[in-house]
Amino acid sequence: MPVDLTPPAPSTEPLPRTGPPRPSAWIAMYHSVGDPTDDPYRVTVSPDRLAAQLRWLRRQGLRGVSMRHLMDACARGEEHGLVGLTFDDGYRDFVDLALPLLRHHDCTATLFVLPGRLDGDNAWDPLGPRKPLLGADGIRHAAASGVEVASHGLTHVDLTTADEETLRREVSGSRAALTGLTGTEVGGFCYPYGHVDERVITAVRNAGYRYACAIAPGPLAGPYALPRVHIGQNDSASRLRLKLWTNRLRHRALDRSAVTG
Repeated sequence: MPVDLTPPAPSTEPLPRTGPPRPSAWIAMYHSVGDPTDDPYRVTVSPDRLAAQLRWLRRQGLRGVSMRHLMDACARGEEHGLVGLTFDDGYRDFVDLALPLLRHHDCTATLFVLPGRLDGDNAWDPLGPRKPLLGADGIRHAAASGVEVASHGLTHVDLTTADEETLRREVSGSRAALTGLTGTEVGGFCYPYGHVDERVITAVRNAGYRYACAIAPGPLAGPYALPRVHIGQNDSASRLRLKLWTNRLRHRALDRSAVTG
């Protein structure tokens, strides 16, 4: 029974930065949808919990959209009422469990995938169960369903510790692979583990991406290091409401200044 959450181009120019943004749209970070019982990294939400969270958003007059949609709306000054929904890693359960719920609640999302691990699993996680990742057909299915497919790198490595060749391959190589796989230009990137620095931001910008998502990038925040709010199994209505407001107060919200730099 679902839980009811009814509320009582390459450049040498300086990297774009933003001042403290006004409270505006925020970006939710999800990973896997399934059984959260064995979940040492707290990256899994159950289908019932995701359904309840989406239902809560809709009851607040909010709609979950892809990052591409959100960035376009911000550029037009029309981001009011929108929440960016992102799913990291490209787990197979996104198509099986998350996508039907998104459709039911008239939401879309951005799916950050790993083209170097097609039909693989979360081998980068030493603890917890092996979670299967989408293959080429699953990624194409998600894209055909209106989901924005974007890059999480090739193989999920910490780019801040990568050598130059690995960094190029993970950033530029993954974009080329996904463009060939989906037949559409890939505009978004997501930093594995949320780790980012100036060198990595420059590589992402020069690879031709339009934006990149981080977690809590601090002073690096901008269109190539967008902050997000982690959403987990324990996030009920009251916790979602608290996260929404506290992250706005911490300036972890997206507005048009984050799009234009």
